[in-house]
Parts: sequence; C-alpha cells; structure tokens
Amino acid sequence: MTRPLPLSLLRRVPVPYAAAVRARLARTARGPAPQHWVSGVLAGVQAALLSLLVVVMPALAAYVVTSADPSNADVGWLRSVVVGSVVWLLGHGATASVGGTPVTVVALGVTLLSVFVCHASARRSAHPTASAWAGATAGYVAVAVVVLAAVGEAGPSGAGAGSVLRALAGTALVALVGTGTGTRRIGPAVRSLLARLPDVARVGVVGGVVATASLVAAAALVSVWWGLSGRATTGDVLAGLRVDAFGGVMLGVAQLAVTPNLVLWALAWIAGPGFAVGEGTRYAPAVVEPAALPALPLLGSLPTPAASGGLFTWAPVLVVVAGAVAGWWVHRELRPTRAWHGSVTAVSAAASAGVLAAVLTALGAGAAGPGRLAVVGGSPALVGASVTLLALAGLLLVVLPLDRPLRAAVRARAAGLRTTAATRGGTAGPGGGTVRPAGLAPADEVGSLVEVSVPTPAPADDEPAGPAGRTS
Repeated sequence: MTRPLPLSLLRRVPVPYAAAVRARLARTARGPAPQHWVSGVLAGVQAALLSLLVVVMPALAAYVVTSADPSNADVGWLRSVVVGSVVWLLGHGATASVGGTPVTVVALGVTLLSVFVCHASARRSAHPTASAWAGATAGYVAVAVVVLAAVGEAGPSGAGAGSVLRALAGTALVALVGTGTGTRRIGPAVRSLLARLPDVARVGVVGGVVATASLVAAAALVSVWWGLSGRATTGDVLAGLRVDAFGGVMLGVAQLAVTPNLVLWALAWIAGPGFAVGEGTRYAPAVVEPAALPALPLLGSLPTPAASGGLFTWAPVLVVVAGAVAGWWVHRELRPTRAWHGSVTAVSAAASAGVLAAVLTALGAGAAGPGRLAVVGGSPALVGASVTLLALAGLLLVVLPLDRPLRAAVRARAAGLRTTAATRGGTAGPGGGTVRPAGLAPADEVGSLVEVSVPTPAPADDEPAGPAGRTS
C-alpha cells in the first residue's frame, strides 16, 4: 500500500492546487466520514425506548407489589407492560378501546415527557444536520410501530385503522419537534419560513405566540390556585381510596400524565366558555354545574359553585391582558410605514392566538371513558373565538396609541377638517376672494383636499381698473 505524500512536499506544489491537495491529504488521514443519519437513528431509538420505560416501569412496579393479592392471580406481568405501553401511545395521540369504549383524550404529560427525552437524546447523540434529524424521526417512529404491533388489539389496533394512523402521525410530530430542537434544525427552519412572510404577517404570527404563551402561564397559575383551594376535597378522595404509601406514589405518578390537561382546561375557563368533565357539566367563570366525578384526587381541585359569578365573571380580562402583552411586543418589533400596518398586525396576532388556543383546547379534550365521561374538555371553536376577540381588544389598546404613522395620519386629518371648517366660515376680501383668519395654517401644509381661494390683487395706479375696481 502506498503511503500518502508528506505535507512538506506541498511547498513545491503551485499555490492554486495547494489547498485542494491539503484537503485531500487531510481526508485521507482521517478516514471515511461517518454517516450522520446513523447517529440520528440511534438517538431516535434511544429516545423512544427511554420514554417508554419511564411509563412502563411504574406499571410493572405496581404489578410486583400487588402480585401477592389472590385477586390478581390470573394477571401476568405482561399485562402491566401492555397497560404501560398503551398509556405511552395515548400520549402520542393514539385512541385506545377500553371495554368497547374509545378513549381519545391525549395524556399530555406523556407527550411533554417524550418531547423532552427526544430533545435530550438528539442533543447528546445526534449530529446537528438535517439527515440526522430525519434519521432520528424515523428511528422513533420505527419503535412506535413495534409497540403498536406488540400491544395488538389492546391498543389502537382495536379501535380501527384511523386510530393507528392517528398514533403514527402523533408519534412523527413528537419526534419531529423533540429531535428537531435537539439537532438545532427546527429553529432555522422556522425562521426561514417566517422570513418569507411580510413584516406585518411575521410580527403578527409571533405576537400570537406571545399572547398564547402568556395565556398558558396564566392558566398554570389558575390551576395551582384550584389545587390549593380544593386540597380538602382531594384529601377526602385519598382517604376514601385507602391507598398505602406505594399506592399513593403510583397514583401521583399516574396523575402527572393528565396534569397538563388540567392547565388547558384552566385556559378554557379563563377564555370564558369553560370546559366540561362529563356530559351535562360545565365549569366556567359565570356558572359551575358539577356532577358526580370519578374518584381521582386531581378532579377534587376543580372549581366549585362558590368559585363562579361575581368577580369571577371578570376572569376573561386576563385574555385582554395577554393581548396587551403581545401588543407591547408587536410595538417593539414592528416598524410601520403606513397607518394601517399596526391595526393589520394586531388582527393577525389575535387570529394566530385564537388558532393556537383552539388547537391547545382540542389537545386537552376528548373522551376519557364510557358514559358521561365521553365529553371532557372545552370547545375548541368557542375558546378560539373568545381568545381572538378578547386578545384583539388588548392588542388594539396598546398598538394603536403607540403607532406613529397612525398618529400622524390622525393629526393630519384633524388639521384638514379644521382647515375645511375655517375655510367655509371665512369672509370675502375686497377682490372677491376669501380671507383666511389669522393664525390658520395654509391648506397645502396640512394636506387638505379643500381648495382655498386666493384674494385678487388690486390693480396698479397706472393700469386701468377693472369692472370690480371702478369707483363711482
């Protein structure tokens, strides 16, 4: 085998070819470049297995603890693995059939866990390239396909082909977002997409995101307030369940899977329309119509009839405040050159916030079981419309007064109206023209569309006077 030329010989190589030869020798010394997509596939498989184990292990631990109970003699450990796997799939948008009843509500706690694990795995193990991003998404989806086949009829397959497609689409979306942030590819892709939009639309879309983020933060605070207010009811539910220490820990872990859903229910409550936990129920700032609920401690924190009416009816003002926060951001980012730029940007930001709120409400809603539990969550259409209108009010309250081109146009229009009024109320001059009152600016300086007549100059002494200038 021939040895590569030493770098010292490059001194005799002409300058135009030296750089190419040096790069060739460097690649030969390093060997073949690794395939970046392989690192992405490994990161995606790793993320899927880790997130799956985090969900399955508590179910397996619960089986080990309760296996000595004679009533569980016919239950094998594989059953607990299947239950945990189905919950993992529910976090990716799958539909499961429980006793012949479809369960469509998304376990958003599992969703957030999976996105975080995808981000961490891709950040640690994958190359920051587009091929690694695609490979990580493919590896994650491949593991989900294996899990779908393993759970069989107990999972989405038992609910029909539509549920399987929904699970695959949700899995791909989770992997795209998580591994995309981990490989640092989704940020440039989003910025490139926004850069193609006009400034009015771009600032409006991002302003809608700011308003929605403010709303979610407010909803999180409201859900914490609910939890503190309903701690007595939650304690009564725990006492009625008579769980031991291990059972309490497992129950708490299980409730973490749906805690983000409670935050989105609080968002629907802030928006005004409210939400339902069971058919015929309604939890809104104006009215609370409760009913019998499952013995789940988390549901003990839902608002009571005492937390409705009165001052609580002003809760949607928080949406206006969120719109005002977005309006301040729009004012700082937008460089308007026309009087209509600010108002159009505010409308686009409010529409973006409404669409995002409707999507989040849809994610937190669905069927949680048979009977009355087939209706859980808020109405995406009502929540989206309410957020759009209320956020628009907050945006306009901030954007319009601070819009310089709009203020200049209003001042010019007001000056033009004053000029028009003064012109119509003027006096006739000696030459038949109109005399403008003292101190009034000329019409051409304020942009008035009214033509102001100019006084006719008096004839000179040596010129014959016209008919209007004759004296008797």
